[in-house]
Amino acid sequence: MDKVVIVGSGASGVHFALSLLKKGYDVVMLDVGRTGAKPVNKQDRFIDLKTSLQDPAAYFLGEDFSGVFLPDFKSEYYGVPPGKAYVFSDLDGFRVKTKGFSPLLSFAQGGLAQAWTGGVYPFNDDELAHFPFRYKDIEPCYNEVAKRIGITGVEDDLTRFMPIHENLMPPLRLDEHSALLLSKYEEQKTFLNEKLGCYIGRSRIATLTEDMNGRHKCSYLGRCLWGCPLGAFYTPSITLNQCKTFSNFRYVPYLYVSHFKFDARRRLTSVVAKSLHNQRFEEFPLDKLALAAGTVSTSRIFLKSIYENSGEIAKLPGLTDNRQVLIPFVNLKMIGRRYDPGTYQYHQIAFGIEGKTSEGYLHGLVTTLKTALIHPIIQNIPLDLKTSISLFRNLHAALGLVNLNFHDTRRDNNFVTLELEDRNSAPALCINYEPRSDEAAVIQKALRTVKRVLRKLKCIVPPGMIHVRPMGASVHYAGTIPMSTTNIAYTTSEVCQSRDFANLFIVDGTTFPFLPAKNITFTLMANAVRVAECAF
Repeated sequence: MDKVVIVGSGASGVHFALSLLKKGYDVVMLDVGRTGAKPVNKQDRFIDLKTSLQDPAAYFLGEDFSGVFLPDFKSEYYGVPPGKAYVFSDLDGFRVKTKGFSPLLSFAQGGLAQAWTGGVYPFNDDELAHFPFRYKDIEPCYNEVAKRIGITGVEDDLTRFMPIHENLMPPLRLDEHSALLLSKYEEQKTFLNEKLGCYIGRSRIATLTEDMNGRHKCSYLGRCLWGCPLGAFYTPSITLNQCKTFSNFRYVPYLYVSHFKFDARRRLTSVVAKSLHNQRFEEFPLDKLALAAGTVSTSRIFLKSIYENSGEIAKLPGLTDNRQVLIPFVNLKMIGRRYDPGTYQYHQIAFGIEGKTSEGYLHGLVTTLKTALIHPIIQNIPLDLKTSISLFRNLHAALGLVNLNFHDTRRDNNFVTLELEDRNSAPALCINYEPRSDEAAVIQKALRTVKRVLRKLKCIVPPGMIHVRPMGASVHYAGTIPMSTTNIAYTTSEVCQSRDFANLFIVDGTTFPFLPAKNITFTLMANAVRVAECAF
């Protein structure tokens, strides 16, 4: 069989690899592959680590106190625990110039989803209208990925936006705050559904509630953010380790892929990568190449390859990303209650708000505060430290955060290209993004609706606390080499085969022609499986 080289070990790459390995292909995966520290004291709860660890300050705050993160309404609310910093660490030589876009890149083993929040939401037929396939075509792949990774979910009011697929596990135990929000929704359902088009239900989450394949079910240690020590919470490194058990798989880390080479017939012959050990370039021959490095890195490799062969500076239009707005809130019914640190830490409930068109759908994730050490509401109260700490204790269980997601469409003024600064240096990657002209009005209208929803749930949004995240913050990048039914340059076929290079396949978000207002990772994995099954 053909030798297939895959670039990248993120969510798309590992599931594409696993499908090929099961079909008998020889697979070589090239990766930078940074790793973090192994989990400590695996059976301890979050709260117990404060006393059981020899140096808890280093664990929670970092050796250099980099984990001391004080959020405010003018900057990002999300901090990365020191143990997850490796996921976002920079790579020397990867030069990016941006305008209107703040990309988050990862060179970690497992990619960006090593630090995701586990939301898995299938695209429905409305959201796939821009794709060259329908839900029934990708449904078997959703089923397969769910079987591999473990997903909890139920049929509820969110099913109208998210089809029910096979291999769903029973849902996680709700924390008190999330349970109260769902209860209030049931009381106000008629108004919320009919007047606001809002439907609330259980999140679909990539976390086990039953033991599976050597992984233990969630035991509510409260350590999700710092890294699940039991393997209950899915990350792509779990599937990578499964790939490593195959004799026809070779994983080559500490390599930074520069470009691929191709012949006069525009067939790829090899891929060129630089060793991070000795800074020398190595060449890997191939029969087929699959780029799964993430939209930004995949676009860079594609552009650099064209430049190295012909000196041409190409441009890839159509970059998309979900605009996200963070909405802190206080649940009045939870004020003064004790919070329980022994719960699942990420979002347990979600909501969908219908738009006038399918593209107007809004997707929201609701995270209730459990073991977070600080909250932007507290950080901005104009009180002394002692009073603020006392107030935080009384408000802790009542605090929550809505992460509101908007869709995005491909537009020519949002593009990725290269820029030559001088003749002696490698070209820099340039990213340009301009929001839609009506975006501010769309966001304000959506916020008015979400505030009404929260008021019906007996929650208030403190004034001045809403934060519009910069483009790039969601890391749901897509669209620069889209799937298309039209045979034109810088597109792919419906099975993600390049129209420019016959033995090149692109199996990450680079090929998505539309970005719904949903987490993209589940569909990235399912589409990678679909390509492996349909094109190989």
